[in-house]
Amino acid sequence: MSGVYIVSDSSCDLELADTDALNIEIVPLSIRFGNEEFTDRLDLSVEDFYIRMSNSDELPQTACPSPGAFEQAFRNASGVGADAVVCLTISSELSNTYQSAHAAATGWGSPMPVHVIDSRSASSGLGTLVLEAAKMAGGGADTASVLRLVGDLIPRTHVIAALNTLENLKKGGRIGGAKAMVGSILSIKPLLDLTGGAVQEAGRARTRKRAMEWLYERMRESGPIEHLAVMHSGAPDIDEFLDLVAPHFPREVVRVGKMGAVIGTHGGAQMIGVSWVAAA
Repeated sequence: MSGVYIVSDSSCDLELADTDALNIEIVPLSIRFGNEEFTDRLDLSVEDFYIRMSNSDELPQTACPSPGAFEQAFRNASGVGADAVVCLTISSELSNTYQSAHAAATGWGSPMPVHVIDSRSASSGLGTLVLEAAKMAGGGADTASVLRLVGDLIPRTHVIAALNTLENLKKGGRIGGAKAMVGSILSIKPLLDLTGGAVQEAGRARTRKRAMEWLYERMRESGPIEHLAVMHSGAPDIDEFLDLVAPHFPREVVRVGKMGAVIGTHGGAQMIGVSWVAAA
C-alpha cells in the first residue's frame, strides 16, 4: 500500500475489527503478573486480565514495547510500500512508550519518514485520534494533511473516568489500607481527568449513580462535541449509563468499548470512562 501507514500501541483500546478495517498496526505493551509475562490482547484478553487482577494481591505491571518492536512495525510499513508512517502513542506522562517509539524512529535507517506523535491521551482518547488519522490516510491524504489533523485534534481531546473501587489505589500504594476501608464503607468513587495526558483527581462521588451523573454533566458542560466514546472495564451497569446520556448523546453516535490493561491496572474493575473531541 502506498500512502501514510498508521501505527499505535495497544493502550488505544481499539477492537481488532477496527484496526483490520483501516490497516492500523498495533504494537502491544506487555503485562506482568509476578513472574508471568503476557502480550497485551494477544495472549491475554481484556476479560482474562481483569479476572487475573481480581485474584492477585499485587497490581500487575505494564511495560512499554521495545524500540525493536516499533522498528518492526516501521519495517512492515516499508515492506508494503508505504510513503510514510505516522505513529501515535499513549501520553508520555503515563508510559515510556513514546520514548521507545521515538528511539526506533531516530535509529531508523530507511528513507521512508516516520513521525512519532505524543497523543497526550490514552484509551479511547488515543483510539479516536488513531481512527481519524487512519480514515484520512485511507482516503488518500498526504502526510502533511494527516499530521495537521492530528495536531488539531489533540488539544481538543478530553478523557475522564469514574472509578468504582479504591482497591487498586490501595494495592498500588497510593492510599493506605485504613483510608481505603473507610472510603469503601462510604462508597466513595474517585473521579479522574486524564485530559492533557496526565492523571488528575477531579473529585469524589458518594455513590455510583452520582459518579455516572458527574460524567454526564462534564460531557454536557463541554458544549458541542464530536467522536464520543464510552469505555468500561466490565461495568455491569454500562447500559444504565448509556441510557442516562441518551437524551443528549444517542447510542448511535457513541463508540462503546472495553478499557484494557494499561488504564485498568490503576483504575480497577467496573470503571467507566468517557472521551470526546470538543467541536472546533
